[in-house]
Amino acid sequence: MKAMLRKLGSFLISVLLLCSIFPVRVEANFQIPGLCRAETDRGGNFTVKTLDYDYDNNTYFSLRDMAMVFQNTDKSFSLDITKNAVALNMGNVYVPVGGENVPWEDQENPDIALRRNECKVNGQNVFYYTMIMNLPSGDYDCYMMAADLAMILDVDITVPMEGTLRINTQEPFRVDAVSLEQAGYFYGVNSVLVGDATTGECYYQYQSGISYPIASTSKLMTYLLAMDAIVSGQITYEDSVTISDTAQLLADSDDGVLPLKAGEQMTVQELLFCSLLPSSNECALCLAEYIAGTEEVFVQRMNQKAVELGLSQAVFFNSHGLPSYTEDPIPSKRQNRMSAEDMFRLVSYLLKVYPQITDITSMKQAGIKSLALDVRNTNPLLHNLPGVTGLKTGTTNKAGACLVTSLTVDDGNMEHDLVVIVLGTEDSIERGRVSGLLARYAVQTFYTGVEEPEGGPSALPFKNLPTHAEAAVDCILRTARRH
Repeated sequence: MKAMLRKLGSFLISVLLLCSIFPVRVEANFQIPGLCRAETDRGGNFTVKTLDYDYDNNTYFSLRDMAMVFQNTDKSFSLDITKNAVALNMGNVYVPVGGENVPWEDQENPDIALRRNECKVNGQNVFYYTMIMNLPSGDYDCYMMAADLAMILDVDITVPMEGTLRINTQEPFRVDAVSLEQAGYFYGVNSVLVGDATTGECYYQYQSGISYPIASTSKLMTYLLAMDAIVSGQITYEDSVTISDTAQLLADSDDGVLPLKAGEQMTVQELLFCSLLPSSNECALCLAEYIAGTEEVFVQRMNQKAVELGLSQAVFFNSHGLPSYTEDPIPSKRQNRMSAEDMFRLVSYLLKVYPQITDITSMKQAGIKSLALDVRNTNPLLHNLPGVTGLKTGTTNKAGACLVTSLTVDDGNMEHDLVVIVLGTEDSIERGRVSGLLARYAVQTFYTGVEEPEGGPSALPFKNLPTHAEAAVDCILRTARRH
């Protein structure tokens, strides 16, 4: 009897657990089908199917419906959509497959996932998050954010009223950072800053003076100290570094990136590549141990360098940006922290003193001979926007998803390094989207100017940075070398 009661109790508990689990699973993959009207400057008026992903107004639009909207305009495009891939070719004629611009046949929630499907524009790989749906005809449709499509086509898309898109095919895509802030766009982000690292001018900032966890963007300071050691003659690019037991433990953990084994060797150059491109935590640790003997001593140098550069909100606990625990009976969980202003100062200094960092961070992938494998860059904007040269991604639960972007523009006389800093987005999807919008805003502002606030243009005070004349000479020389 007791055995039967135990079995019955276990069964009831299992039922209760399943009942609590299934609603969560359903909610995590929840799309709300809808419709909107798309109006064009050519007088067209179209029905476009939409999917709101998880929340109202988190809206993705049918690319096949949008292709019909842009048909016979200067922004027309063709589509080739398969189960896991979409190819968009601008300037081509779209061939309908049937069902475009008609309402949903079934209002039940479609069971499709938002993910980074393979995506190509004019034959080039780009990184956008999409949903691909199987149609009753056997063909596929793809759903994409309106802002992403607007950036791809370089076209003006606005929402004059709820449920309506207005498309002006004769106007380019533009970003107004202040309007985005007023609409609450940055409320889910810790902080952002957009500026010209060459001149120190800040185009836009949001909560940029507050210190936040910075995750693997910490490796920019690790790179800076490694380059200081190389320039001083302490180490060389060709030095062989023996992987330590500590580095292997990190590699074998959940936070490991590359399969490093104690006793194996990698060159300093390879460790730099792996720290910056795939964001290898173990390789950053190897650099710290090789340069300073122990990571503890290296971290002291990181904090000292922060003081020298005037990074008033910066504090480091390790070389890679992962959570760091104290050895107390009740350990404290700490993370490297910095404000967006401090990060702008650090990046501006880094691009001035060691501009060769972009030779690495502008690479989409690189071969690592000692490991016999290729490593890939984690920065999605390298694929989506011309001129992007880096710099570093970072993610932890506390820091959120972070991205420091650099891109090069030319005013006709010299090159400038524009920098976009985004700290603490909800996930990598939002990190890429926010950074992409602000990177385009940076380029747009560089060429068209920014409205000056009361009191004149916004510029951050710098310590130990060159004067504008020195920066200009350096950028002219860099431009000449590249050309």
